[in-house]
Amino acid sequence: MYSNKFRRLMLGLHCLKTTAVCGLVQRAAGRSGFGWTAVCKQRTLWLQRSACREIERRAVLRQNGVRSASHSTVDPDELRKFQSLANKWWDEQGEFAALHAMNDLRVPFIRDNLLNVHRARHPGKPLAGLKILDVGCGGGLLTEPLGRLGAKVLGIDPVENSIGTAQLHSSFDPDLCERVSYQVCTLEELSGGEDEGAGHFDAVVASEVVEHLADLETFAFCCSQVLKPGGSLFITTINKTNLSYVLGIVVAEQLLRIVPDGTHDWEKFVSPVDLERLLESHGFSVQSVKGMLYNPLSGAWSWTDSTAINYALHAVKLRKQAEDSSLHPEDHTIESSS
Repeated sequence: MYSNKFRRLMLGLHCLKTTAVCGLVQRAAGRSGFGWTAVCKQRTLWLQRSACREIERRAVLRQNGVRSASHSTVDPDELRKFQSLANKWWDEQGEFAALHAMNDLRVPFIRDNLLNVHRARHPGKPLAGLKILDVGCGGGLLTEPLGRLGAKVLGIDPVENSIGTAQLHSSFDPDLCERVSYQVCTLEELSGGEDEGAGHFDAVVASEVVEHLADLETFAFCCSQVLKPGGSLFITTINKTNLSYVLGIVVAEQLLRIVPDGTHDWEKFVSPVDLERLLESHGFSVQSVKGMLYNPLSGAWSWTDSTAINYALHAVKLRKQAEDSSLHPEDHTIESSS
């Protein structure tokens, strides 16, 4: 019952302007006994707390003179959440149904942009000869189709059971045996290694990952580390807007309770502008940003001019940054301030 309500509401929200969305959610909140005033107050308090933390963080930075970083991209709470879902990755009608459907957009997006960068053509296997790192690969939903396009793909994830699921599923396709491999590790652990470490990959993919990370600064730094000069970085994620707050927090969690309260952390959402600024500070040049739209009724994704909710980004590591890529994020900050 709630699933049908949610599908109808989501479709309507996608089709309406932001002001109409707010009115619709306000009426829904009234019918459910959940006050819209309380929703607004909650978000105001949320933003105030975030602002206070940012002020405190900047004060610490001014005192220390360097950028603070946790040096780990892994959030323990996110780890526990995905651990409980590790055996459900290949259920196309389950919790990851939208990710399965997203392959219709993200696989061609990655393929076409890589072909624009790498001019070599291999009929039938267009990505042959390229090495791709799939960060936060989960059960291998994106790793496998990239392997079938001819690329040699390494999928990494800190959740051991997810890697087990990915390995088991890929073992049923002999065509993937030599092209797809998996490893239980974090991005920062891989970037510090020798075998698959610095400057090893032609492309890094992080699809629906950055909104779950503990440290985007370390993520950007490590992506630059593992990429070859001129290598590509592909990201899909959720924008930080009023609309994403309404859909991801208010509607899905608090009104219809489609997902447990606390599943999404709006403070971890990142706008294309902020993400581009971060990547450029680590030697990337953003090539394209495209909006993505999910239709819960048809279960299909499509490209859209608006990046208000979901978006895909392609960036390239600048070749002139290659010699400086061994510096840690703090080192870049110290250099720029000296």
